[in-house]
Amino acid sequence: MKKLANVGVFIGSVLLTACASQGGWTPTVDSYNDPNAAHINQDMAECKQLASQASGGTGTQTAVGAGTGALLGAAGGAVIGAFAGNPGMGAAIGASTGALGGGAYKGLSSEDQYKNAFNNCMSGRGHKVVR
Repeated sequence: MKKLANVGVFIGSVLLTACASQGGWTPTVDSYNDPNAAHINQDMAECKQLASQASGGTGTQTAVGAGTGALLGAAGGAVIGAFAGNPGMGAAIGASTGALGGGAYKGLSSEDQYKNAFNNCMSGRGHKVVR
């Protein structure tokens, strides 16, 4: 059971890391020959907000993925554990593994959506975005 507690702490730290990941990333914008260069900072602030709305938020999506993964993992783990004679332990291991995998997948997917939306917004406002 101590191992499961460690996995829970790890999953919690992954969720907290995902919540902060969108806040520090910004695209690189080439302002050379940009007729809208004077608006870069304002456009970045507005695009950041729009991208966050479009992606659903990395932290939120990570939590959704972790919850879904935990449910599916617990069900599968219980079945496998039943064959091994301990469905409770199988469900616990399956839930931990499923939460980690589901949370990581949804968090990374949301992060990609955020970056794409941010870049598209800046490009749509006439800025040259270097990826």
